[in-house]
Amino acid sequence: MIFTWPIVLWALAVVPLLIAGYLVIVSRKRKAAEKYAAWAPAGHAVRKRGGVMEHVPAVLSLFAVIALIGAMARPNAVLTLPSQRDTVILAIDVSGSMKATDLEPTRLEAARKAAREFISRQTRTTQIGIVAFANSAIVIQRPTENREDLMQAVDRLQIQDGTSVGGAIVTALQTLFPKEDIEIVDPKRAAENKEASPLDQPKLDQPKQPPKAPVEAGSELSAAIVLLTDGQANAPPDPVAAAKLAADHGVRIFTVGVGTPQGQVVKENGISMRVQLEEETLKKIADITHGRYFMASSATDLRDIYRDLNARLVTEKKEIEISAFFVAAAAISALLGAALSLLLFHRIV
Repeated sequence: MIFTWPIVLWALAVVPLLIAGYLVIVSRKRKAAEKYAAWAPAGHAVRKRGGVMEHVPAVLSLFAVIALIGAMARPNAVLTLPSQRDTVILAIDVSGSMKATDLEPTRLEAARKAAREFISRQTRTTQIGIVAFANSAIVIQRPTENREDLMQAVDRLQIQDGTSVGGAIVTALQTLFPKEDIEIVDPKRAAENKEASPLDQPKLDQPKQPPKAPVEAGSELSAAIVLLTDGQANAPPDPVAAAKLAADHGVRIFTVGVGTPQGQVVKENGISMRVQLEEETLKKIADITHGRYFMASSATDLRDIYRDLNARLVTEKKEIEISAFFVAAAAISALLGAALSLLLFHRIV
């Protein structure tokens, strides 16, 4: 726990003074009672003190004072709260390397099974979209709460050529922010477009809004991207540049590395090649966007990772001010102290 105004806590120095003052008052009352008892007429009843209970109202009042001082110092604590995230884009690699069998029966089939479990475990209010990517990326299911449509989209995943990790990220962002113009500009291509005549320029029926000003990485709480791939990007755009674009939008990317570091030899278009898990890029993407990297070296690992991801997306830790809790504790203590004092001594103070 941290305090926004810790200097206010110096006011707690008054607590020992309050305790000392209370003890002096109790001592004087006790001496007065003893003196009265000694001079009281015979047969006159003298009210006995309430023992330990007589001090409880004072203790509760003191606690109320301490809690109020704490509230004025504006305490902050990290709490686990229900997530406000309502859209998750699941980007799944369908490149040729996903045919490798280092995850049984294949990387793609293991990804399918884990994706189905991930979808079934999400809250019903969470919209999920699915992006499949190989040489390019395509949205095969727009964000929806319909779990049956999502399961059917997962079943439609098919192996294709190439791996555009950056394209998957950009497409996911375009799905999350459909009204915004999101793209990574290739300087060479931009120069070619500039030289083209106005008649050659594509015309958009509905011009999109320009990109918004960058925000703090990880600050977008209503959306997230889960990227599942072996990380071997061989098609533009650059994955790191795409990750920076996601960070500028505050969207976290949780990367899941599929496969093993040693990899496996697979045949693609009659050519044998070794497909290995390339972790560095995936770690960098997660780090840039304030997400997290997971390594899945087996089908079991992949299922466990999706369970962990589900927990992270349903709940999240946030630092919030808890002054209200201190004020509530002070109010309850003060009311209990007053009620008990009224019951024992027939007075509030």
